[in-house]
Amino acid sequence: MAVKASLDVDVNVIYVGAKEGREVEGTSPAEGRRYRIGDLCQEFDVTTRTVRYYESCGILRPQRQGQQRIFDEGDRVRLRLALRGRRLGFSLAEVREMLDLYDQEGGEVAQLERTLAYGRQKIAELEERRREVEEALRELEAWQNLLTRRLEEARGSEIVGTRGGTKRGRA
Repeated sequence: MAVKASLDVDVNVIYVGAKEGREVEGTSPAEGRRYRIGDLCQEFDVTTRTVRYYESCGILRPQRQGQQRIFDEGDRVRLRLALRGRRLGFSLAEVREMLDLYDQEGGEVAQLERTLAYGRQKIAELEERRREVEEALRELEAWQNLLTRRLEEARGSEIVGTRGGTKRGRA
């Protein structure tokens, strides 16, 4: 009779956080890199308050080790995409919707379709805003030209002196 033996071992592996060089314990290499809140803040130049806020909005979903938040590579990618989305003018609700679609079954197609739709909408909004800014610039330039002419006329009339033949300018 042959006897098979198996060995089940929990191995703690040390992962080094991004840029900061601090160590975070993980239980398996398959889990990938782990990051502390400070690692993400340093990498993306954001405050801990920003990261916590994104967590409270459901954009980030860190694990906990006691009081410490431990972020995985998925959280890191979500933070990078969320920051890009905010920079492009998307609301956090839109960002979260686009990111959450990816996690659903068949979500990549839905995510791409939704992101394209939001992108088209944002482009239309920005083009409209550009038209408004260009119109405002034209109005301001015309106003500046008018005021410049008036100032030149006012300075010229002070020097020439149009009232009763006396000069109003200073000597």
